[in-house]
Amino acid sequence: MNSPFDVLGIDADADDEEIVAAYRQRVKEAHPDVGGSAREFQRVKAAYERIQAGYGTEEFEEKQVKVEEVRTPDYPQVEYLNYQILDDYGWEIDDQNLFRKAAAAGLDSEDYGQFRVEPQESLLEAAENRGFDWPFACRGGACANCAVAVVAGETEMFSNHVLSSEMTDRGFRLSCICEPATDDMQVVYNVKHLPGLDELRLPPQQFGQASSDD
Repeated sequence: MNSPFDVLGIDADADDEEIVAAYRQRVKEAHPDVGGSAREFQRVKAAYERIQAGYGTEEFEEKQVKVEEVRTPDYPQVEYLNYQILDDYGWEIDDQNLFRKAAAAGLDSEDYGQFRVEPQESLLEAAENRGFDWPFACRGGACANCAVAVVAGETEMFSNHVLSSEMTDRGFRLSCICEPATDDMQVVYNVKHLPGLDELRLPPQQFGQASSDD
């Protein structure tokens, strides 16, 4: 048996920031959507929850969970790409082969990959629950910090009071208040600096848990 700290690959005296960073890295590696296994994903989650509950220094006996019981069902699948990568490769967001190029470029999982969105998860929550750090500020649809460009597929967005009809017609959505409406989607995230969206951003420091918006 290993301690939860061993499962996350950190020392028992790690601080909260180190614990969160290690969890995000390990859950990205272990999640079935990105090439890991359901069993290892459950093991990483259990270790993190154990540490958060204050029992991290004790050894714990892992639950013997059948893979079939934790395998991700056929929820909507999102293929994502970081907008910052486009400049590095000279790609255009309206290129019909954009995601094909991204898939062949050997990008880091933070910048390109796929994940499934479970019921009641927004796009932003789904990304965060799989260890990714997408930009946001208000988490309530009141700014454009979390905006994404939907390249393929459809979403259902609730209570939009920020994006103009022109922006939504161009495929922009707020990831904090939208959910997939099709089985497959392609989205470019981190588009907050694009013209029209930039002026709708809010300083993330206004919100205690806001992600860095640099």
